[in-house]
Amino acid sequence: MNRGTRLAAGLAVAAALLSAAGCKKLQARDQLNKGVQAYRNANYEGAIEHFKNAVDYDDDLQVAKLYLATAYAQQYVPGEGSPGNLRNAQLAIDEYQRVLEKDPKSVNSLKGIAYLYMNMKDFDKAREYYRKASDVDPNDPELYYSLGVIAWTQAYRDAAEAKAAAGLKVDDVLKSKPDQKLCDQLRAKDGAVIDEGMKYLETAIDKRKDYDDAMAYLNLLYRRKANDISCDDPAAVANYVKIANEWSDKAMAARKKKAEEAAKKNVGGIILEASPSPTPQR
Repeated sequence: MNRGTRLAAGLAVAAALLSAAGCKKLQARDQLNKGVQAYRNANYEGAIEHFKNAVDYDDDLQVAKLYLATAYAQQYVPGEGSPGNLRNAQLAIDEYQRVLEKDPKSVNSLKGIAYLYMNMKDFDKAREYYRKASDVDPNDPELYYSLGVIAWTQAYRDAAEAKAAAGLKVDDVLKSKPDQKLCDQLRAKDGAVIDEGMKYLETAIDKRKDYDDAMAYLNLLYRRKANDISCDDPAAVANYVKIANEWSDKAMAARKKKAEEAAKKNVGGIILEASPSPTPQR
């Protein structure tokens, strides 16, 4: 075979390889589109199969991996501890991690992992990934809000368990002499967690001035600080309750203002609340 013939053969092989690669990319896009359609129709199992096919055809198609992770996450039911349910959560986390391998700054992946860990009550990992997400996008108030929610959830859980063991209710205010040991225990365990959560929620409010949900949780954290870890300082307890009430009032005022503004914009005068919000406690 002369040089010209070898060159022509090599070009033909290269063209065939490029054609095959191009064909696989087209097939990947086709599977992605079919998966998106199934996902929009809430057919998550069908969507998962299409997204898996898309990734098999083109491992560089990051959006398919994101959709696949999200479809698995949709199959996960928070608070339900069956092996199959936890497997869906882990499959979603694994797919988000695959995205992060090529794009460490994928905020959607970091947030997705953090959200799943938070609902699985793995607060340390949830906190880790929300912090990573806030490092990538420091101007997103929802990331700081989520970190504040984690702090309150952890402090509330620990207080509920410790007080129940002592025959108390979670919102009972610990007293200096009879409850000092329990108070010291909760302060050591969650004092720093509560303070950090407050700072995160204050940051969220700084970045979104009318963030009523963040205000409501800031109110709740001040109540944990008053009820659980300040029993040796009655003046501090009274001050924290006062501040909690102020944040409760601010949250309700912000919600009222939003409702009034929404009513003005809505022609029919019907306001639909997109998601439940914490009710400020007094």
